[in-house]
Amino acid sequence: MIYEDSGCLYLRNGNELLEIRPWGNNSFRVRSTKFSTYTGENHALTESIPENKATVSVNETQKSGEITNGKLTAKLDAFKNISFYKQNGDLLLKGFQRNRIDDMSAGIDAEKVNHFNSALNIDSREFKPILGGDFELKVRFESDPNEKLFGMGQYQQDFLNLKNAKLELAHRNSQASVPFLLSSKGYGFLWNNPAIGDVDFAKNVTEWHSLATKEMDYWITCGDKPSDIEEQYADVTGKVPMMPDFAMGYWQCKLRYRTQEELLAAAHEFKKRNLPISVIVIDYFHWPKSGEYTFDEKYWPNPEKMIKELHEMGIKLMVSVWPTIDETSSHYKDMEEKGYLVQTERGVPITMNFLGNNGFVDFTNPDAQDYLWQLLKKNYQDKGVDLFWLDEAEPEYTVYDFDNYRYHNGSNLQVGNTYPLGYSKAIYDGQKASGKKNIINLVRCAWAGSQKYGALVWSGDIDSSFQSLRNQLAIGLNMGIAGIPWWTTDIGGFHGGVDDNEDFRELVTRWFEFATFCPVMRMHGDREPHTEPLSNEGGGKMPSGGATEPWAYGEATYSIMKKYMNLRTNLKNYIKVQMKDAHEKGTPVIRPLFYNFSQDSQAWNIEDEFLFGDSILIAPVLYEKMKQRKVYLPNGTDWINANTGEFVTGGQTVSVETPIDELPIFIRQEDAEELKPAFQALK
Repeated sequence: MIYEDSGCLYLRNGNELLEIRPWGNNSFRVRSTKFSTYTGENHALTESIPENKATVSVNETQKSGEITNGKLTAKLDAFKNISFYKQNGDLLLKGFQRNRIDDMSAGIDAEKVNHFNSALNIDSREFKPILGGDFELKVRFESDPNEKLFGMGQYQQDFLNLKNAKLELAHRNSQASVPFLLSSKGYGFLWNNPAIGDVDFAKNVTEWHSLATKEMDYWITCGDKPSDIEEQYADVTGKVPMMPDFAMGYWQCKLRYRTQEELLAAAHEFKKRNLPISVIVIDYFHWPKSGEYTFDEKYWPNPEKMIKELHEMGIKLMVSVWPTIDETSSHYKDMEEKGYLVQTERGVPITMNFLGNNGFVDFTNPDAQDYLWQLLKKNYQDKGVDLFWLDEAEPEYTVYDFDNYRYHNGSNLQVGNTYPLGYSKAIYDGQKASGKKNIINLVRCAWAGSQKYGALVWSGDIDSSFQSLRNQLAIGLNMGIAGIPWWTTDIGGFHGGVDDNEDFRELVTRWFEFATFCPVMRMHGDREPHTEPLSNEGGGKMPSGGATEPWAYGEATYSIMKKYMNLRTNLKNYIKVQMKDAHEKGTPVIRPLFYNFSQDSQAWNIEDEFLFGDSILIAPVLYEKMKQRKVYLPNGTDWINANTGEFVTGGQTVSVETPIDELPIFIRQEDAEELKPAFQALK
């Protein structure tokens, strides 16, 4: 039975209750349950939305119905299947239904009957009961082989279009599942379900799969341009704060500054060389033991004095924190007794065994969030620390047995993907309550909605290779489309770089050039060879990697890095405009060419270039020993080569030289005069 109630469209089919509810402009939230009521959880759909008055109609037999909200129409047919259409009648998305039709009384079109009257007996919504009450859920849609799909977060692969890809809906170190996609057909789709699972964008079917859940929940929107879709998504899930001015500059990090003296020496050397630097970072195991959340006094004897000195140089300090609590630390017993740690379904409650047996803070528990924040405030923020590096945010279990962990909000299988969101929220809420504004924190993972909690996501512990660099380009663009506009990488990769190796120097130079045009420009890495540990106790136990400062790679590389650091500084006013758009509208800072040039069909095919804001096109050098490369310049505007000043007509592919100190950069002609002074740094 299909019916209307309070401006929503419903289907009652045995014990299934399906609801299609207007939710934002040109958008619907679709839920289905086999319980008596919905869970009441909004998951990523946290923002207040204006009341939308939809048009609803149901046929007289209650076998079919439709609902229209702005430019989007949803139709429920006699097969109990859902289809979505644009205002012009174009089909956007349709449930994949293959079963026998026995009731022919509703006047169903004969062609549709022939297509769907099938002995396969496959439903578009499949709830498979699990002993104990939950369901394994599969939701299927018809696949359009010509459709292009973008977004979905961070997966270590070098292609942008996700059509024909299968993705795990789960987090791992260097993988962040952010289940929002944008289609070339003109719709956006959020899988509003934090359960562990997978999605298959196959040629024959699109299938979303949750291993354990209580209900189906997704959100769909449509728009005439990609920006319409992205902005409507940001309206319902949240937008980043305004990025603070300092964060738009250069961030210096390494594995790891071991002592107060080492950190200050590096900071003073930046100033001595007149290099622009905004942030310097203290990495992990500056603490005496995991879970203490404080500086090891032996190696960091006076953090207040150190931070004051940094601030006098105009440098902000970021400090790494982990959600791991060593079972021998002073807080473990208290947190365990209060239920503030992630639990195991089987075996002992130890979820990580790095330098000791550790439990993870349970960030789905609001009380655990506050408990941790109070420690961070007392031992870091009150001493002057400016921002936090929220590492291990997946969390990085020693063994990714997702079915073996239980949170305050439910089993990991049900709610696990919200863990990094709760981590960012805990620190954001604490900083906001203490009076901080324009909050930004580095975090190693995210889910849909993390952006509103000041999450600057980086791509994890990646290797040092040109293949990895190619992966990062695709990841950064898809993260932006997935609604996470603040994103960065470890310049040069994390694992495997050797400072005096000429091949690595080429890689780190090309990566540095690319990073100049990322939302945040941040150096980091575990360079070889390592130094020996300072001691066998506390913060001295961990070794340190080699130097990552720009002068560490030889004079030739240093001169190139200095040039691009100055260019980043010169572009600050331009960057500020792009950050304002991200804050106010949800606009990705870096984006595929189709985002601004959706009418250019070729722009949808370009995967090795990107736009840095509205006016600058970047064609990064992604292969070793590359002396030249092809660059496609979208139709709809003309372009100026920032390196040569040459005018180039849009809508064509050109070949450009790529000497090691030159990144192909093109500026929209109409903005060239305004941006020209910034690019003098390249001369």
